[in-house]
Amino acid sequence: MNMLRRYTPAARHAMARAALLSLDAGRRTLDEDVILLALAETRPFEHPLDAFSLSPDAIRPEILSPTDHDLLATLGIDLTRVRHRMSTVIPLDDPTRWHLHRSPTRPLRLTLSGPPGDLPLTPRARKVIEVAANHHHTPQITGEDLLRGLLADGSNHAVTLLHHHGIPLRPLATALNFLSKAA
Repeated sequence: MNMLRRYTPAARHAMARAALLSLDAGRRTLDEDVILLALAETRPFEHPLDAFSLSPDAIRPEILSPTDHDLLATLGIDLTRVRHRMSTVIPLDDPTRWHLHRSPTRPLRLTLSGPPGDLPLTPRARKVIEVAANHHHTPQITGEDLLRGLLADGSNHAVTLLHHHGIPLRPLATALNFLSKAA
C-alpha cells in the first residue's frame, strides 16, 4: 500500500524531492535532515508559516557532501541537462511515481521508492513519517505535519540545524500547534 496517498500533493512533492536530494548525494538511506532540506526548498505548507524562515542554501552544505552533480561537473557533464533529457522519458520528480511503503516482513522498515530506485528510511526519518501520520487534524498529511514530525525528536540532526540557523523552535512549534487547532 502506498502511504503517500494520504499526503497532500505538496507534501508528496516534498518527499519526492527529499528522495532525489538523498540519491544525488549518494546516500543509501533517507535521513531526517534531507527531509528538512526538502521542506525548506519546496515549502509544502497549507498555511503561511513565517516561523519557518530557514533558507535551503544555508543548510545544504551542512547536509549534503559533494554531490554527483559537483563530481560530474569536474568531468564536464552537466547533471541538470542529463536529468532534463531523462525527465522527458521518465519524470523523476513526479510525486505520483513515488511510493512509500512498509515492508510486510519487517514492519519497522519504511521505504520510499521511485523511478531512480529505493531508499529505506532511517529510524529517525521513519519517526518523522509516523508522527506526521498520527497527527490527525486533517484527513491528509501536510507539510506542517512533516515539520511537526521533525520537531517531535528534539535530538535529531534537523532540530540541531534549525537551532544552529537561528530558527526559534518554541515559536515554530507554537505556530504549528495553533494551525492544527484551527484546522
